[in-house]
Amino acid sequence: MKEKLVLATRKSKLAMAQSMWVKGQIESHWPGCTVELLKVTTKGDKILDVPLAKVGGKGLFVKEIEEAMLDGRADIAVHSLKDVPTEIPPGLEVSVFPKREDSRDALISRHDGCMEGLPTGATVGTSSLRRMAQLKLIRPDIKIESLRGNLDTRLKRLDQGDFDAIILAAAGLNRLGLSNRISCLIPEETMIPAIGQGALGIEFRTEDNETRQILVPLHDHETEIRVRAERAFLKRLEGGCQVPIGAVATLKGDRLKLEGIVADEEGNRVIRQKMEGSAQKAERLGVELAETILDLGGREILEEVYSAG
Repeated sequence: MKEKLVLATRKSKLAMAQSMWVKGQIESHWPGCTVELLKVTTKGDKILDVPLAKVGGKGLFVKEIEEAMLDGRADIAVHSLKDVPTEIPPGLEVSVFPKREDSRDALISRHDGCMEGLPTGATVGTSSLRRMAQLKLIRPDIKIESLRGNLDTRLKRLDQGDFDAIILAAAGLNRLGLSNRISCLIPEETMIPAIGQGALGIEFRTEDNETRQILVPLHDHETEIRVRAERAFLKRLEGGCQVPIGAVATLKGDRLKLEGIVADEEGNRVIRQKMEGSAQKAERLGVELAETILDLGGREILEEVYSAG
């Protein structure tokens, strides 16, 4: 058994909280193993004034961390799975998924109630194209403004009056002990979450079987089934931050239900479908749902967005 593992992590409060949780889990299961944190600054951490869709998408938060694993400076990394591209560099894998937190989006508002409590013409902050498109369906009267930065920065801007409300992932707020800031949890029937939202993915070198064994106690089988379906959906669509795409899988017994959405940025064209199948064929279900949405007009939306750059 290894006496030390090096865990590469971003420096944000949320990334550190997630990494410290994994560190605690490993050290409690394997008292002879110490986990040391290696703090890494990614390109996504440096570029805070431009929407992710305009600077290269979600891979911006993992590239430097993956380089640290590939060159041997780190053994593992903990990611918010929604930030991890579906294509993983050769030699690495993301195959350990701890039990998933709440997958829903959360409204943090300066007004009472949920979406209906926002005044006419309210300003809502988010930089997620997925959230923007669905917001425009729910409340076409509201004004949406770009909001990036770490969680503290976003909450501070809300508190100083820059927005009437902002939307964040409920999981991040819960993990930082900020559940009390949530005005309401937006039902998945109203706003489909991002692929993998609320789930963590632990990445490590494929050839490192000793580390693989150390991570076994952290893995949750139900979470794996759900996120594999969602990520297969995203991979088949070849989607990234440039297109409003969302999906959420729910598991009951051996039956898996997957609901997905593809929209244009303005929310004028929205294709939303659901499909049910065997939990043993989670990835196939994701591919089939993606192909259904492509055939119903999703292909045209994607082509238009990508051809526009």
